[in-house]
Amino acid sequence: MPKLSVITIDGPSGVGKSSVSREVAAALGYSYLDTGAMYRAVAVFVRDAGIADTDGEAVADVLASLELTLAPGEDGGTRVLVNGLDVTDRLRSPEISMASSRVSALPPVREKLGTIQRRIGEAGRVVAEGRDMGTVVFPDAADKFFLDAKAEIRARRRALQLEDMGRQVDEAEILGEIIQRDRQDSERQIARLRPADGAIIIDSSDKTRDEVVRMILDQVRVGARA
Repeated sequence: MPKLSVITIDGPSGVGKSSVSREVAAALGYSYLDTGAMYRAVAVFVRDAGIADTDGEAVADVLASLELTLAPGEDGGTRVLVNGLDVTDRLRSPEISMASSRVSALPPVREKLGTIQRRIGEAGRVVAEGRDMGTVVFPDAADKFFLDAKAEIRARRRALQLEDMGRQVDEAEILGEIIQRDRQDSERQIARLRPADGAIIIDSSDKTRDEVVRMILDQVRVGARA
C-alpha cells in the first residue's frame, strides 16, 4: 500500500508532543492533528454529562450526541469545541488528563475518534500526535516517531508549564500522576502505548524542543529525498 503523507508523533504524557508537532507542522506547511486534545475533550464531555468515565456502556450511549470540532487557535495551537462550546482551557487539568486515559481505553470512544482522525489524515500533509497514531490510526504513515523522556524530566517540564500559566503546583504529585498515566496507557488492552513498527525513537530527556524538531525535520527531509 502507498504511504500516506502523514507524520505520526507518539509518546507518553508530558513529553512535549504537542509543541514539537505544532512546530514540525508549521515548518513543513502541514496541518496539525492534536488527537490528545480530542480524547481530553471526550473526557470533559463525559464528566459534564455526569457519567463515570469507566462506564463503557453509558459512554457509548451518549457518544452519538457528541459533536467535536477542531479549530486553529491564534497561537498556532488547536481550539477544541464540544457541541459548540470551547473547552480548550479545561483540557490540561490533572483530572481531565487522568480521565482521558480512562475514556481512551473504551472501544466506542476509540472507534468514533479514530474514524474522525482517519478522515482528516486522508487529505494528507498532516502531523498527527497522540498515543497510537503510528500503531493503530495511521499504520501506513510515511514517517513515524516516538518521543520519550524520563518521568522526572516530564514532571519538571509540566510543573514549569503550569507555573507559567499562574497555577500553583506540587511537582511530586505531578510525577505520581505521570507514572500512573504511563501505567494505564501501557497496560490497557487496546491501542496500548508503544513505539510503532519502524518508528524512530527520540529520547528528549537531555534535548531542547528545537533540537527534537530539527531531528524530526532532518529525518523527514532525508526520507523525502530517498
